[in-house]
Amino acid sequence: MGKMILRSWLLAVLAIGLLSADALAQSRRDKEQTYVLEQPYEVNRITPPQGKKVKNVILMIGDGMSLMHVYSAWTANRGKLFLDNCQAVGLSKTYCADRLITDSGAGGTAMAVGQKTNYHSVGVDTLGRPVPSLIDLAAAKGKATGIAVTCRLWDATPADFCCHNKDRDAEAEIVADYVNSPVDYVFGGGSKLFENRADGRDLFKELRAKGFKTARSWEELEGVKEGKVFAVTDTVDTPLPAERGDLLARASLKGIELLSRNKNGFFMMIEGSQLDDYGHFNDLDLLMQETHDFDRTIGAVYEWAAKDGETLVIVTADHETGGLTLVDGDLKSGKIVCKFSTGGHSGVMVPVYAFGPGSQDFTGIYENTAIFDKIKKLLDL
Repeated sequence: MGKMILRSWLLAVLAIGLLSADALAQSRRDKEQTYVLEQPYEVNRITPPQGKKVKNVILMIGDGMSLMHVYSAWTANRGKLFLDNCQAVGLSKTYCADRLITDSGAGGTAMAVGQKTNYHSVGVDTLGRPVPSLIDLAAAKGKATGIAVTCRLWDATPADFCCHNKDRDAEAEIVADYVNSPVDYVFGGGSKLFENRADGRDLFKELRAKGFKTARSWEELEGVKEGKVFAVTDTVDTPLPAERGDLLARASLKGIELLSRNKNGFFMMIEGSQLDDYGHFNDLDLLMQETHDFDRTIGAVYEWAAKDGETLVIVTADHETGGLTLVDGDLKSGKIVCKFSTGGHSGVMVPVYAFGPGSQDFTGIYENTAIFDKIKKLLDL
């Protein structure tokens, strides 16, 4: 009886918290918000490689990122983004199998497995059957594979590439799927569902039994020199952008360092996860912080790819979040004035940016599933 009362109390607290967050977002909605980037960052010109061979592909997903997010961030940084170094731009249609407005589960799954699926599904078809992802296909081809995200690892986008479930809310089940994924490098948050589980399993122990080093901090991860790594640095999500610094860039480059030792090449997915959260919260300040963090990560990855010469980098989104609109601003001072139209997702097409060999294949307007098709073809999976 005591456990039932405690559970009811926790559910009530959670419900109040969600209602409070929604009420806060509602109070911000349709009101103009002003943001100024006080310390703009330098952006250098990165010359793309001239070769045509595609040995590696890095897919970077800004969760909820639209052209308006990009243009607002560009304005705030005084007309400069690392993303501007891309060679080709396309547009992706984000609707899912059973709804016009997708979620990250179905939106990410389309890019991960090449099929439209139902709202809230991860890594499965419309009947709930598991479908091999780019991680699975690349591993089967002898390539190294990895993901790096700033969210909890049971969240939709990382799960789309490594797990399979018809309901993204089946969090404990989804996390357990990582033990059977062929992925070589994982970075993210969410340790609370890897240990002290209701089913008694210790997933970190199971991962170590499969040859993974289970780093629990950046310092541990930084010290790893070779082998498979599963790094979970936080209980749930990683900290806010201002607190974690350039953690996403460091974790991404660490993954690239380890994966690039495979002579057959690699596939990696990197997500700027919390753009979506701050879009839902209608919080322009945090949204711009996260977007600029993602752009600086893009810059670090572009620099590596330019030196490598055989790496294609694709930057896109799974959908738009918040209905963001830039209504005023000043390019010289980095001031932007924006409004949000929703606390959920909207149905606009999202941009696809490509840098490196094979980038010419990503121009035009196409389904989000075509991103999978293009990567599969270029890597000969």
